[in-house]
Amino acid sequence: MVKKTLTSEDSDLFRLTIGRVRPVNNDKILLKTEHKPKPYPKEINIELACPLTLSTASDLDNVGLEDNLSYTAPGLQTAVLKKLRKGYFGVDAEIDLHGLTSNAAKQQLLQFLHDCTYNGCRCVHIVHGKGYRSTNQHPVLKNNLNLWLRQHQEVLAFCSASPKDGGTGAVFVLLRLTNKYSDHDNVDQ
Repeated sequence: MVKKTLTSEDSDLFRLTIGRVRPVNNDKILLKTEHKPKPYPKEINIELACPLTLSTASDLDNVGLEDNLSYTAPGLQTAVLKKLRKGYFGVDAEIDLHGLTSNAAKQQLLQFLHDCTYNGCRCVHIVHGKGYRSTNQHPVLKNNLNLWLRQHQEVLAFCSASPKDGGTGAVFVLLRLTNKYSDHDNVDQ
């Protein structure tokens, strides 16, 4: 490569354009921390509205002590229910409701389902009991849970658990994925 020679006019023009220059004593840059913005927490958008739809299932029959529960949301494939029964979806969370009053169980259930959907749980295990201590062999929590889960907006499907997981005294529930997880795992929706 041939070195260019600069004329005095080019050199003067360069000095005029650049201006006054001072030598750099240190090549390290110190960051000024005095103008650094303070961090602030992200706002969490918590919807405290009731997630249950107002539709009442008047055609819903009462279930007995040993009756199996099952439900799939409209538009969902029946194969999803088979996968749920066989344990295809791993259980992410559990709650035990038996022994609670109906109102306490509803509050616990709604809070549990809210937390599960917020945390991205896909499949949950809910123990409601068989209702042996109920009057007239009519299990209160089991029938209420059957209705509440059908009305819940985030529930895609549920079915009675296998005998080793509680049998007809428990259900596996498949929940809708939240938006933050729907891009990663869009299984059977």
